Amino acid sequence: MSVKINFGTDGWRARIADEYTFDNVRRAAQGYASYLKSLKLNNHKIIIGFDKRFLSEYFAKAAAEVLAGNGFGVFLTNDATPTPVISYSVISQKAIGAINITASHNPPTDNGFKVRDENGGAVAPEGLALIESLIPDQASEIAAMDADKAQNKGLIQEFDPIPAYVKHIHTLLDFDPIRAQGFKVLVDCMWGNGAGWFPMLLSGGKTIIEEIHNQRNPIFPEMKRPEPIQPNIDVGLRETVKRSADVLLINDGDADRFGLGDERGQFINQLQVYGLLALYLLEVRQQRGAIVKTLSTTGMLEKLGKLYNVPVHETGVGFKYIAPKMLETDAMIGGEESGGFAFRGHVPERDGIVAGLFILDMMVQLNKKPSELLDVLFDKVGPHYYDRVDSRFSGDRREREQKILSAKPEKVAGLKVTGLNTTDGFKFSLEDGGWLLIRFSGTEPLMRVYCETTHEGKTREILETGLKIAGIH
Repeated sequence: MSVKINFGTDGWRARIADEYTFDNVRRAAQGYASYLKSLKLNNHKIIIGFDKRFLSEYFAKAAAEVLAGNGFGVFLTNDATPTPVISYSVISQKAIGAINITASHNPPTDNGFKVRDENGGAVAPEGLALIESLIPDQASEIAAMDADKAQNKGLIQEFDPIPAYVKHIHTLLDFDPIRAQGFKVLVDCMWGNGAGWFPMLLSGGKTIIEEIHNQRNPIFPEMKRPEPIQPNIDVGLRETVKRSADVLLINDGDADRFGLGDERGQFINQLQVYGLLALYLLEVRQQRGAIVKTLSTTGMLEKLGKLYNVPVHETGVGFKYIAPKMLETDAMIGGEESGGFAFRGHVPERDGIVAGLFILDMMVQLNKKPSELLDVLFDKVGPHYYDRVDSRFSGDRREREQKILSAKPEKVAGLKVTGLNTTDGFKFSLEDGGWLLIRFSGTEPLMRVYCETTHEGKTREILETGLKIAGIH
């Protein structure tokens, strides 16, 4: 019996050699090809890229053979490529979509399969459902063409996606002030696709860029997984202090997510980074426009929205919700709790490279180090504290969801519960403007409990209450 391939929050991910096999990758590619055919588009050009995980380039080649077998022209990246660069290639090559072989921040045992639309953004939920429905049950139902034959026919072409992307991001930002500032910047590449990018973009001035974890190593030493949160970034934080760096920039395995450490080796969490990026665009760049956020990210954005008179839209978790909303509202910025941020004038896709450049520019324009930038943000919206815990669970998911729904707590950690949002998980609003969210991962067998509060020292108590509500002690 064939494996059921499900597209979660951001594509399909599974364990290599278990469910993630060449046959199943080909099945997923066939489902995507059938989906594209159903759109009846005249353009048949597709981008395919990959990361530095085990066998990624070979899985990408297998997907390319299927797309070519279905009559599509494939532009296959010539090397491991950051996800935002793959997404921008859809625009630069005038393609109708993309396949990206990556498991992003998952453990080293996994690989994944992401799809993108004609805008370079995540495919909307209804599109993902259609792709799933079109995935054949058997490998015998797949149309494929040998790569050598497809290349001879011109259906598969290798290309270099870097020049077009670099030319484009120069329209978003003047790099010269960063180069001239004389920063010492440490970059934790997390063994991923972001290696070499900041040195390439910012060399030639007084600013010094140093990298760690910048080789290909698919077992990801010194971290549990290439996700830019603690404890995975602890080595980078220590190196920041050891090397007397001004800032630590962190990219996840496929460089679409961004993490930040300050000059003291302290982590600036993803919600705080989103607040900083929004403030940078509003205050430093004097931009105006909608802010799109998932329900799992910071309430600081609503406060900034009121201060600067811009609308704030809240969506479910994942760029499959954020990207369509950004396009609908011509949003200035969109982002999520996981450290993914997208920007107007670019593609509606997370870009950890551009996010890092914007933070560096904010440091230049305000003449402040990262810890001082956080003070500026808190002066505007007040201090906010965030934490999260992930827990594997056993038993039936629906039973757990029903248990959470029936809990109806009046207080959480002494704070009155003022509302419940079940758009994506279970978000309990709290009287201080904070929140507790319990939701199940769309890509892994995990339950995530998140919280944000204006009360320093309460995050752990709020999380413990959330675990109890979910029946996990």
